[in-house]
Amino acid sequence: MTSENPAFRASRVTVVGVGADGWEGLPDAARTALRDAEVLIGGPRQLDLLPPAPECAGERVAWPSPLRPAVPGLLAVHAGRRIAVLASGDPFFHGIGRALAEELGPGALRVLPHPSSVAYACARLGWPQEDTEVVTAVGRPTARLAAALHDGRRLLVLSAGAATPAEVAALLRDRGFGPSRLRVLEQLGGPRERTYEGVADDWTAPPGDPLNVLAVECRRAPGALRLGAAPGLPDEAYEHDGQLTKRHVRAATLAALAPAPGELLWDVGGGSGSIAVEWMRTHPSCRAVSVERDPERAARIDRNAERLGVPGLRTVAGEAPHALAGLPAPDAVFVGGGLTAPGLLDACWAALAPGGRLVANTVTLESEALLADRRARHGGELTRLAVAHAVPVGGFTGWRQAMPVTQWSVTKET
Repeated sequence: MTSENPAFRASRVTVVGVGADGWEGLPDAARTALRDAEVLIGGPRQLDLLPPAPECAGERVAWPSPLRPAVPGLLAVHAGRRIAVLASGDPFFHGIGRALAEELGPGALRVLPHPSSVAYACARLGWPQEDTEVVTAVGRPTARLAAALHDGRRLLVLSAGAATPAEVAALLRDRGFGPSRLRVLEQLGGPRERTYEGVADDWTAPPGDPLNVLAVECRRAPGALRLGAAPGLPDEAYEHDGQLTKRHVRAATLAALAPAPGELLWDVGGGSGSIAVEWMRTHPSCRAVSVERDPERAARIDRNAERLGVPGLRTVAGEAPHALAGLPAPDAVFVGGGLTAPGLLDACWAALAPGGRLVANTVTLESEALLADRRARHGGELTRLAVAHAVPVGGFTGWRQAMPVTQWSVTKET
């Protein structure tokens, strides 16, 4: 839990949410706080919405870029003065509030929020907020949107600028969602508010106002590959060279790994990255590191992560266990290759804290013997996963058995 910065025990930072309607849209308490401030910190656009001195006479300081690393130093320079920080809309909805609370502690903040752009957008569209997924493109790759694309789903994209709508339209076309309806809502709540719309397949609108929210009504194109929300995506969703945990085994493996929000996975011997990709797709806060010794495969993992909506997947090109040194401690480890490498399983086991999970898959007798030995030492379950597919046999149909997979899954107790 964040503790309060001692430099701010005697004073408080006031965080004021400002909308596109600027000064006129602020309640009395927010105006009073801004009039009384000795220092006004915010983005140039927000600072420009304030009236000049003498009504708002505080020293005006624009956030530098990149913003997050500058927060501690900038606040320290003005410690002891009455500081007001301007935020866009609701400071704790994809805003500066998070960075301030992490730095100062919530007790050092007085927060006066304004309706968020999402609240305005849902009000204009008639969409219930609780049923609308929000994806931000501010400081994040637009490719993250791909993980949220499902036929009939309503999405709001927080744009990074005027170019975002065209970037989103291009992504939708590329991912098989060209028929999706797009609506751009600019300057929400302000006097220059406007909305325009189109379909991703034929989007030709020129860049408009940089302050916009993009509403997407997802429509999958006929024949486009359907990607569900649960682990076990079609094998065709991945670019691979044969090093791929197949669909049914992948679903069973993710079930054994049991991802939970915020957890970190080590995917050792990543191959095509399918386990790490689907771990991250279970929740936006899930994280993963995929370790792959072959540089070509490592690059392929990056491409799969980008296409399937988890560009935050970290790929380490190197050979385990040496490549594991210095990685953040995992909540779970999957070993999909290189089991017989000296010290690999021991290094993965040592990295886990109590409660951490380890899952290892193999198809060879040598690695199977290794897993049986580890089960004798650490407990857990050994499972044989066998999948057969119906295939033509002359004029009839028969079963073709895939190589059985032996899986060891275990939770570390101490």
